[in-house]
Amino acid sequence: MTSTPARRPATAPHGGASRHGAPPSSLDPEIAARLKRTPDGLLPAIAQQHDTGEVLMLGWMDDEALHRTLTTGRCTYWSRSRQEYWVKGDTSGHFQWVKSVALDCDADTVLVKVDQVGAACHTGDRTCFDADVLLKDADAGTGVPAGDQ
Repeated sequence: MTSTPARRPATAPHGGASRHGAPPSSLDPEIAARLKRTPDGLLPAIAQQHDTGEVLMLGWMDDEALHRTLTTGRCTYWSRSRQEYWVKGDTSGHFQWVKSVALDCDADTVLVKVDQVGAACHTGDRTCFDADVLLKDADAGTGVPAGDQ
C-alpha cells in the first residue's frame, strides 16, 4: 500500500462525517465511538518494538489512519506538517509491521506494537528518543540520579 497524499478529513466525534463533507472513515463504528481525540480529530500513536519493549516513536492517527493500520498490517499515520497520510516505510524503506494495537485506559492514546525494520526516526536513529536524554539511570521513585544520592 502506498501513502495517500490526500487532505485528512476532519473527523467528527464518534467517527461521523467530516466537517469538510468527506465521507466518514471506514473504522469500525464501535471502535470510533470509544476514541477520545484531540480537537483536530487526532490520537497520539506510540510505536513500540514488539519483542523488546523499546519505544520507537510517536505519530498521530485519525480514524482513517487507525483503520488502515488495523486492516493493512502496516502503520499509517497522519502527517501534521505535510497534511497527508503516510505509511511508515513507503519512502524510507524502514517499515513497521504491526503485531498488535491497543487503546490505553482512557481511549485517548494508541499503542502499536511493531516489528521495526531499520530506523524508526526520520533522523536515521533507531528511535526518536535516542538523541536528547534529559535524565538517565535515575533511582526508581526518587527522581534523583542514582549516583547523586
